[in-house]
Amino acid sequence: MNNSAENTNVSLKKYLKRLLLNDHVVLHNFEDCCGSPEEKIMVKTSPAGEEEKEMVSGGSDLDSLEKAVTGCRRCELYRTRNNTVFGAGNRAASIVFIGEAPGRDEDLQGIPFVGRAGKLLDKILEAIGFSRDDIYIANILKCRPPGNRDPKEEEVEACERYLAAQLKSIDPVLICALGRVAAQNLLKTKASLKVLRESEHYYNGIRVVATYHPAALLRNPAYKRPTWEDMKLLRRLHDEALETR
Repeated sequence: MNNSAENTNVSLKKYLKRLLLNDHVVLHNFEDCCGSPEEKIMVKTSPAGEEEKEMVSGGSDLDSLEKAVTGCRRCELYRTRNNTVFGAGNRAASIVFIGEAPGRDEDLQGIPFVGRAGKLLDKILEAIGFSRDDIYIANILKCRPPGNRDPKEEEVEACERYLAAQLKSIDPVLICALGRVAAQNLLKTKASLKVLRESEHYYNGIRVVATYHPAALLRNPAYKRPTWEDMKLLRRLHDEALETR
């Protein structure tokens, strides 16, 4: 790595302190959970964001697309939503995180990942040298399914055009699918998350990394170690992609 490039040392120990202990998870043995506390990764700060790109489809931009989503009635979820949740973040981001659907807090505020899972996602991002200003976040669905149930096939189909247009406009080098539902619907597969995490995937030519949803980490702290491995892979692939773009 060039000495003039801005580098950040992210330690696993720092990650665990923030990610494992701050969310009411008692860690009795550091080494048993995640190995040596001296493990570190080197992360490189992304270059300054480019100007927002126009969508190819119809010459529309993301603002126009967001207006279309706000008035969407392509499935029955419009009847029960408080707000649509279009997406948020850097519209020229090199990486896009995709969840399955808005939850209660997101439905009320119209912003993705604002609850406990969102706060944990912020800590994960920080641990690999990102902030919300660096990335873009969206969901498979733009409206909350009642009771936070899994999306129905017809709901996914109704929203697909919107997510595809977002990704085409943003043109990231990498996508991170957060959770089984997001990964399966994005990649059109029924494979388990375990299989998806261990395999190489692409969405319209964009590399996809699948990992656990932050909400799953809050329910089951055992998922935090493999998520850390996924995040190290994500950061490495991201930096390699930027080098060759």
